[in-house]
Amino acid sequence: MNNIKYEEILAWIMDMVSIPSYPGIEKQETGVAIYIKSIFDKEGIKCELVEVEDGRCNVYAELESETKGKTLLLCGHMDTVEPYNMKDALKPVVVGDKLYGRGTSDMKGPVACMMAAMIDLKRSGTQFKGKVMFAGVCDEEMNSIGAIELLKSDIKVDAAIIGEPTDLDICLGHRGLEWYEFKFIGKTVHGGSQDKGINAIQKAVKFINHLEDDLIPFVNAKKHELLDKATLNYGVIQGGTQLSTVAGECILLVDRRFLPYESYEDVENEFKDLINKLSKEDEDFHCEMKVLDVSVMKPGYVHMPMEIDKDHELVKRLKEISPDSKLTFFPAWTDGGLLYSYGNIPTVVIGPGLIECCHSDSEYMPTEHIMRAATIYREAIIKYC
Repeated sequence: MNNIKYEEILAWIMDMVSIPSYPGIEKQETGVAIYIKSIFDKEGIKCELVEVEDGRCNVYAELESETKGKTLLLCGHMDTVEPYNMKDALKPVVVGDKLYGRGTSDMKGPVACMMAAMIDLKRSGTQFKGKVMFAGVCDEEMNSIGAIELLKSDIKVDAAIIGEPTDLDICLGHRGLEWYEFKFIGKTVHGGSQDKGINAIQKAVKFINHLEDDLIPFVNAKKHELLDKATLNYGVIQGGTQLSTVAGECILLVDRRFLPYESYEDVENEFKDLINKLSKEDEDFHCEMKVLDVSVMKPGYVHMPMEIDKDHELVKRLKEISPDSKLTFFPAWTDGGLLYSYGNIPTVVIGPGLIECCHSDSEYMPTEHIMRAATIYREAIIKYC
């Protein structure tokens, strides 16, 4: 990386962090997309904005050699979660060896490093085969409308890198994800006449007991060499209105992480079969199941898992470039699940930053990751393409 400096990439990250792109911002990610395009335009790299929905945009760039070869996609999302309790979240600052700010790790920092890899190649005139494409996409933190739009554009690539924060480890896969809401419906009466009511909380407890005794052990028994096991977690429960009233409604929210060999339909049917079983055993058991609104994607798409063979050429090249990087799995979900499952694109997740600090009130990027990540991406383009 002789043609781009650390300070330049750092400035790009800080500039992008300063541009709000969390839910509630008008045209949420478009300000970041315009900024990215301005950088590529200045460098003479072909770049375009593509409106996805309601003024929200993706930004695409490409650099192509005169020699035929493979096409590699570098993909990252431009949206962030809200600042929450992070003080001065949009005023990035370097303290010691850490760059603090919302989006430094998740994932404006990785996006800037991808940009830097392409720009260094352009400035240096380095000869490489094939083509590298960059996609800055919107809405990954919610419904991934940006990645879906990218797939609908009929993109033609041989492999992809998703730049989520992995501590620069090479992640070969991640589990699929779905969030479910279970609404238990009872009958509200005064607590003094509780025998005439149906307590929805009690029905939720019955359901949870069956999860603990039957379904969770069944799910956890599903193993994977790389991804460990499937999981099921109930994380939120809300029910009742006051102490002297029999609860007429109770809501339970469940997180289900599934493995590449599990079908989405089978995952749903596990819950539906349990509801049917309890309904037959108890005529007062009434439960409505649905996918949580914030988890609903466009028709035909769900949060699918991904995995790539450890012997895939992209994985081998990345390991050559960064021998200290571990081969592991990513603990969260990424747009790679869409690229892999719906686009049949072999995908690796590798990026600077730390997943454990993302979405927190102290999100940061280790500054020593910046040049390392940009170099890894640059060399991946050369060696893979």
